[in-house]
Parts: sequence; C-alpha cells; structure tokens
Amino acid sequence: MAIGEKLRAWARRVKRDGVTLWFAGKNPRTPWYAKVLGGFVVAYALSPIDLIPDFIPVLGYVDDVLLLPVLIWLTVILLPHDVLQECRRQADEWMQEQGHKPRSRAGVAFVIAVWLLASVLTYKAFRDWV
Repeated sequence: MAIGEKLRAWARRVKRDGVTLWFAGKNPRTPWYAKVLGGFVVAYALSPIDLIPDFIPVLGYVDDVLLLPVLIWLTVILLPHDVLQECRRQADEWMQEQGHKPRSRAGVAFVIAVWLLASVLTYKAFRDWV
C-alpha cells in the first residue's frame, strides 16, 4: 500500500471515529468522562469553522493533522469495547447513507466563543501594555 493510500485510509478512520464519538455521546453505556471529552471533541470536529483557520500557514493545519486526531484517539480509548464497536457500526452506516459527517451548531458556538475570549484577552493585554 502506497503512502498516499495509507494517509487516505487514516483520514477516513479519523473522520469515521469523529462520527463514532457523536453516537457514543448518545449511548447510555458511555462513561460520563468519555461523554465530556467526547462532547468537546465532537463539537469541534463537526464544527464547520476551524479554531485555527486553514489559511494561516502551517498552524492552520496543526489542529486538523495533530490536535484533532490525538483528541479523538484519547476519547476512543476511554470507550468500552462493545460501545465502541456498536458506535463505529452506526457511524459507518451514517456515512454510507448520508455521504457526509453531521454538522454541529454547538461546535460553531464553541469556536466563536474561543475566538471572542481570545480577542477580549488580547485587547485587555494590549490596553494594559500601552
């Protein structure tokens, strides 16, 4: 298998596991700590807005290539095996039926809130410095 094919397969698994966490958050057998971390990850992963916009050189892809896969992996290992398998099956079915990942309004709100907080803190720091 060529490197390009391996990278595409890895990207599909990450995308599928993002949707898997969406289903795991609704599953009553998912532990509370996995739901909390998974809720954060899903809100960000399914948000159509990135925390770091992709047009920013290098940093724009750090969240897509490093941060998000690590957070998804961390949350996936917190899930019980049977819940993980059931939710992966649901995610595969969703992706085949819908052809795309679901969207998250909470994710959009989260990203906007982070940007607003960063803007306010930057303004206050600049105002105090000047």
